[in-house]
Amino acid sequence: MFTGIVEELGTVAGIEDQGDALRLTIHAQHVLADAGLGDSISVNGCCLTVAERDGDTWTADVMQETLDKTSLAGVQPGDRVNLERAVTPTTRLGGHIVQGHVDAVGVVRRRTPSEHWEVVEIEMPAHLGRYLVDKGSITVDGVSLTVVEAGADSFTVSLIPETLARTTLGSRKVGDRVNLEVDVLAKHVEKLLAHREGSA
Repeated sequence: MFTGIVEELGTVAGIEDQGDALRLTIHAQHVLADAGLGDSISVNGCCLTVAERDGDTWTADVMQETLDKTSLAGVQPGDRVNLERAVTPTTRLGGHIVQGHVDAVGVVRRRTPSEHWEVVEIEMPAHLGRYLVDKGSITVDGVSLTVVEAGADSFTVSLIPETLARTTLGSRKVGDRVNLEVDVLAKHVEKLLAHREGSA
């Protein structure tokens, strides 16, 4: 589990294509301070497991399911990626509860810069719309954000200078693909209500 507060921008150091999977090697420093084999690290919002560690790089196995449903299929050596270690019982929950299980891939539709922030509109699959509300939470490439406006097939977020400087969202261009994870609490509420209505 994660909080959606990015700790570090890592760099893709290598990719080994295995046909139905790939081995992804990432250069990092901060998130490796206490990372060991088997630990979870969020990469652009995808929960990956440390399979190897060598100095300031670590390697994860990315299965076909993850490649099919996230933007990790398109990463290249040299790309920057958002990194966050899994939470501990004493971690401050600065964002919201994030599982690292991507629901869908969205597309940056529009960027509107202002003097002190930037509004970004992201297109999403319409079936995710029911989980978004104005001022609710969403995870974009592993970053916990507040929804400004929730539409039928898109939503907007307002990015502060800190987010623009410390995450990949500062450099995402119109047309770029981003990983989306909706608030898991909304999905649980939906299921509980459906069960209650079905048993009434």
